[in-house]
Amino acid sequence: MMSDLASITNTMMFTNPLTAYWTDAWQRSVLYLDVMRRRGAQYAEQSARSAPHVLDYAAELVCDGRSLEKPVNYVLAHIIPPSGVVIDETKRPFVVVDPRAGHGPGIGGFKADSEIGVAMKAGHACYFIGFLPEPVPGQTIEDIVHAEAKFLETVIARHPGADGKPCVIGNCQAGWAVMMLAALRPELFGPIIIAGTPLSYWAGVEGQYPMRYSGGLLGGSWLTALTGDLGAGKFDGAWLVQNFENQNPANTLWSKQYNLYSRIDTEAERYLGFERWWGGHVTLNAEEMQFIVDELFVGNKLAAGEMRTSDGTAVDLRNIRSPILVFCSKGDNITPPQQALDWILDLYDSVDEIRSVGQTIVYTVHEKIGHLGIFVSAGVARKEHDEFASNIDLIDVLPPGLYEAVLEPVGEAVDHPELVTGQWIMRCEARTLDDIRALGGNDIEDERRFAAAARLSEINLANYRVLAQPAVKAAVTPQVAEMARHLHPLRLSYEMFGPRNPMLAWVESAAEYVRENRRPVAADNVFLSAQEMLSEQIVDGLEGWRIMSERLAEETFRAVYGAAPLQAALGIDPDSSRPPRKAPKSLLSGALLKTRVAALKEKITKGGQLEGLARSLLYVGMARGNADERGFEAIRKIRRDQPAANRLTLAEFKALVRDQYFMLLIDEAAALAAIPALLPTDIDERRKAFDVLRDLLESSGTLAGAAAERLDHVAGLFRLDTPDPGGDPVARPIGKTARSPTRPDRREGLPH
Repeated sequence: MMSDLASITNTMMFTNPLTAYWTDAWQRSVLYLDVMRRRGAQYAEQSARSAPHVLDYAAELVCDGRSLEKPVNYVLAHIIPPSGVVIDETKRPFVVVDPRAGHGPGIGGFKADSEIGVAMKAGHACYFIGFLPEPVPGQTIEDIVHAEAKFLETVIARHPGADGKPCVIGNCQAGWAVMMLAALRPELFGPIIIAGTPLSYWAGVEGQYPMRYSGGLLGGSWLTALTGDLGAGKFDGAWLVQNFENQNPANTLWSKQYNLYSRIDTEAERYLGFERWWGGHVTLNAEEMQFIVDELFVGNKLAAGEMRTSDGTAVDLRNIRSPILVFCSKGDNITPPQQALDWILDLYDSVDEIRSVGQTIVYTVHEKIGHLGIFVSAGVARKEHDEFASNIDLIDVLPPGLYEAVLEPVGEAVDHPELVTGQWIMRCEARTLDDIRALGGNDIEDERRFAAAARLSEINLANYRVLAQPAVKAAVTPQVAEMARHLHPLRLSYEMFGPRNPMLAWVESAAEYVRENRRPVAADNVFLSAQEMLSEQIVDGLEGWRIMSERLAEETFRAVYGAAPLQAALGIDPDSSRPPRKAPKSLLSGALLKTRVAALKEKITKGGQLEGLARSLLYVGMARGNADERGFEAIRKIRRDQPAANRLTLAEFKALVRDQYFMLLIDEAAALAAIPALLPTDIDERRKAFDVLRDLLESSGTLAGAAAERLDHVAGLFRLDTPDPGGDPVARPIGKTARSPTRPDRREGLPH
């Protein structure tokens, strides 16, 4: 009788909305505290490790940067393929370089669906360049660049049979370091993928992306120097993480923790996995951080070609000869598309100029993914990074120019789906500089404002070094600096819930009891709905505060640094129409270009069938203005099946294709007129060659318009009905390209 009464009482208690809600809220609070306890223990464990990382893969150390002539705290590791993953030693290796922006290493291989994961899935050997928590005393950014060059030399030596130099992925901060190295040592690189990398830090859109104003509003980089001095020569990376946190106060102060609390039964492991990386704060030498802020952030010198090494060598991104793939997002408030892409506008006046230096740039703009999602999101890895990894070798063969990578889902209506490797088709469409400008960016007045901020930064830094730095350095000992690092608010947020806090001793056992007696509240509980409404109001309030603060920051920056008297006092001509950061042109480059053009003109009539096929393919393909992976796969087939092409390495094949492309740009009429002499004299061989050409061109869909007209013209140059190719070209009606009588019509599909 008593047990039945107790059962009825319990049932009534937990069907009462208020009682059910408070029971659930109490249980969630205990479980939340337990996750915080585990988070603190995880932080302590990671901090105690000599080489902490968050890689989801086993790795073996290949090269320790501390053993180099100029030691650095960077290391090169080989990623051991998981069971079932087969590596093709003929494919170029991938090297993922992790960002050292306050957090520890490993974000590029944080999950199975990651940059490393998709590269290995495509059969590429993978390497990882990471770093240790503490810098080597005296190391500089230039020392790190030289160390990464040594790492790439090591990777190249380990893969002598690979068909191409390594593909290097630089995430965020690592991206601009990779670009610096590629400008200084272009021979070490295959394709370069830079994800979320701020190469043109001043760029942006009015009303958006206020982080670029921070340097000017703080008076420049003197505060960076002060922070380094307060750290006794070390810059605490926790301050960089704090900057990221400050960009989204609603998430930092409420949403991140509330989402854990409200979904405590399912969210704990994901939360702890991310916090393992997010809380792994590292340090930099003060000299390293000062270089980054002065040269890149406030000075914006990399995009302007003004950055120099210690021996005076200019770091000019126009020296890069490998394809550059830029991945950015409109949802990224740390590196918006303008910062990721406007370096192209700083360096070049037209796409023809991009072509003239032999540079291939491919970009893709995600609509909404955030900064970390660019290299953390599994969805992005399975789509964008997967497509880049699958097609990287033949992106390497794209003619010089500017392209946008467009991804479309594979559907039943797609021609030749057998040539598609995954669920998406990657198409590279030709673009102009106007397409980059259409994303928005600075006008000349904005450029002068940022130039004024950079000048003021130099003055303030010089004053700090003379007036205050000696006293600060004398007052701060290494012991004081270490104590200050432990008292940083971000570190305290982990340590206060760590294993050294005796007040949390009861939490683990209480959480176990709660899990055994868990009573989640019903989804339609009125008090739970009120809780959600309150959360939304808090988020809206914090968002309003953010918007107001950002608007005030922008208006202040524009008013202060837009003042003509201040600009004049700082040496900025307020009436000049020339951008203050436009990269200078080189007379030597112009002379070398003229020499190159003359050499290519002499080669127009030289070569054989492979040169003739490549030239014809490019002539027709240029009318299309795009190429997709079906065409790439067809090129791969030709390269396998054509004896002349099969004898060439990928680098040699790429050089051949680019030479033919440049010949068409230099003198199209002469380049086309020479095609008949490049082809075999036997008519059957010419027919076979033309069949190969047409299959390749139709692999991406039926030709139409100008492309079809050009193919008709090429058919005439192949003289399919004339035994002697030395005669006059046979005229053919437009749209009625001859098909070989010995070959059946295969428009419905290509054989594997």
